[in-house]
Amino acid sequence: MAREVAGRPPEETLSLWKREQALLKGRVVDRDTEAWQRDPAFSGLRRVGGVDVSFVKGDSVSACASLVVLSYPELEVLYEDCRMVSLTAPYVSGFLAFREVPFLVDAVRRLREKEPHLMPQVLLVDGNGVLHHRGFGVACHLGILTDLPCIGVAKKLLQVDGLENNALHKEKIRLLQAGGDTFPLMGGSGAILGMALKSHDHSTKPLYVSVGHKMSLEAAVRLTRGCCRFRIPEPVRQVGGPPGVWPACTTCSSVLPSGAGRCRNQRWAPREAQKSRQVRAGPRGPQPRPQNAPGSPRHQGVQGPGLRVEWSRAP
Repeated sequence: MAREVAGRPPEETLSLWKREQALLKGRVVDRDTEAWQRDPAFSGLRRVGGVDVSFVKGDSVSACASLVVLSYPELEVLYEDCRMVSLTAPYVSGFLAFREVPFLVDAVRRLREKEPHLMPQVLLVDGNGVLHHRGFGVACHLGILTDLPCIGVAKKLLQVDGLENNALHKEKIRLLQAGGDTFPLMGGSGAILGMALKSHDHSTKPLYVSVGHKMSLEAAVRLTRGCCRFRIPEPVRQVGGPPGVWPACTTCSSVLPSGAGRCRNQRWAPREAQKSRQVRAGPRGPQPRPQNAPGSPRHQGVQGPGLRVEWSRAP
């Protein structure tokens, strides 16, 4: 039976959320704050992160909060953490952060405490930043609470401030010819809220990139493009699992549907709930934890030269 969080919160709660958004919005920095952001090749950038909260199909309460850290520019996985969580706030358009961000902040905190040398220098968020009903989306919220540069990367256009997915918008998309082509998302207020980006030569659908925190829109678009092997930037693609597979089902064996097996690319495999995987460079190549070790799940470790895969139970 599907489980759902209780319906729309009372108006007092929504008013409180609006006030908190307005207060935190005043702290958003929409300019480059790090030297690597101003470098054309992002010299000095070594680690990029991605975050996502993935839902179990048919269940709006159980979800998997995930954080992944990749090397840059190689885009190889360095660290990954996933944890099953129970959502307590319902989904309300414009207030997604109050439902998801606390769990993502916890994931960043665990990494900062356990493996500070693997902390990402920037986070790519599957969602919006200033491209938002009140100019303060999930990427802004997470950036303020973690004090990390954040970029909002959305797959669909959020139609706010006069932005519409109409014939004119579709014509602009059609005119995007090559990977890296863009056009600005200018709202009715005259403000540029983000950029539509053709992230890959063969992609027919753009990404909608917006500032989250501590980064300019120009740098955010360049970095998003630089993280794309396919349409979706690798930090977001890796944290979300393979296309067509429910991430929460592939990352946590406790919620795998009956009869489900490993996904087709053998990169993501079922694993025990509340596990975190850390992948570090090592001199002896891939070193997965032995299958007969206590608490070891079966897994397909990240393969590649100079990588060691370690499993540890999250506290």
